[in-house]
Amino acid sequence: MNIDDIFKQRKKRWNSLINIRKNIKTEQFECPKCKKVTEGGVLKKAKWICGECGYYFKVPAHDRIEMLCDEDSFKEKFTIIATGNPLDFPGYEDKIHENQEKTGLSDAFLAGSARVAGRKIAIGVLDSRFLMGSMGTAVGEKICRLTEYAGKRKIPLIIFSASGGARMQEGLFSLMQMANTSAAVEQFKNAGGLFISYLTNPTTGGVSASYASLGDIIIAEPDALICFAGPRVIKQTIGQTLPEGFQHAEFLLEHGMIDMIVRREEMRDVMTRLLQMHKK
Repeated sequence: MNIDDIFKQRKKRWNSLINIRKNIKTEQFECPKCKKVTEGGVLKKAKWICGECGYYFKVPAHDRIEMLCDEDSFKEKFTIIATGNPLDFPGYEDKIHENQEKTGLSDAFLAGSARVAGRKIAIGVLDSRFLMGSMGTAVGEKICRLTEYAGKRKIPLIIFSASGGARMQEGLFSLMQMANTSAAVEQFKNAGGLFISYLTNPTTGGVSASYASLGDIIIAEPDALICFAGPRVIKQTIGQTLPEGFQHAEFLLEHGMIDMIVRREEMRDVMTRLLQMHKK
């Protein structure tokens, strides 16, 4: 693929993203908990929280960035990194193209720089709409590049995770990203960088077992499922009844696995305070 083809694809995805974000405002969303139907535009203003029961809908990557960052401060990076098909997995390329059309993203991870209350940060968001936010080679490479970018510029790194884990269509190449991202994060932290890992529902598999659990500060949204293997798999394996709320954010906070639970409405204020506390 030459450079002209790459820019054509970027332009196509950009136009697709504009249309998707425009249409989502009138799209109807049913709450899985209380079954109330709400327009996307209303949910977007409410930070994707059900006005009836308080259920947390999954948040598109660009909306997540808008909720946290200063207006118009986000600049996307590493858009040239593309997903391949290293195992020639049948239908995988078609599936990637379908998800690109559906989300307007090049892959499951949106990365770039932005500002929070004037403080420059490196920010990345996994979008669960894109193959469940799974981590393949392109996602892993973007996370590593974003971490290196933050280290070179000596700015904080914030990553929002929402993932089903490693991407099975890429096999061992996907699993290798657990080591790659973990090594990049550790190098960043050893050099004095601040990494805030924000876990949303769900954060599972190879993502939870690698960089997502290495934050200097680990935050979770209420009732988020955070685990390697899900509770159903564990229950079937050990044949025992699991504790109430096992592997959800509140259980993990009680047992010291995360540092705090932050409601979506309070996210920007909490992040602003954390960044100010760690300002050199």
